[in-house]
Amino acid sequence: MRVLGIDLGSKRIGIAASDRSGTIASPLVVLQRGSSQRIDHDAIQKIVLEEEAEAIVVGLPLNMDGSEGAAAKSARMEADRMATVVSVPIYIHDERRSTVEGDRVLMERGLNAQDRRKVIDKVAAAVILQSWLDAGHLGDIRGR
Repeated sequence: MRVLGIDLGSKRIGIAASDRSGTIASPLVVLQRGSSQRIDHDAIQKIVLEEEAEAIVVGLPLNMDGSEGAAAKSARMEADRMATVVSVPIYIHDERRSTVEGDRVLMERGLNAQDRRKVIDKVAAAVILQSWLDAGHLGDIRGR
């Protein structure tokens, strides 16, 4: 089963994809936000079809204490709106520290700040998706 991971940002949307076995997440693409969320969600649906994805995992930016602030509420609302456009189920997953972790990985690979900015969103999406896969949630979906 192939799953997409999504890191929603105000200017960019990072997208990652799992391998067909649902074991490994890899960065896929960064979308620049369009003039409306509907345009963004249509672009995501196109990627769902191209990648033959069967589910989407959207990162939920919780506060460090686990509470939901404005960013988390906004992500939940956008995921709800996205669900009216995309043809697969959407799951929400804690994304605390995903960007920090992604940035750390990119620095270890020797990328400078400018090069990291170009790819951090899709790397953060891969961190979110990998965390979701590692937590065993794919098995929950397959068991349905």
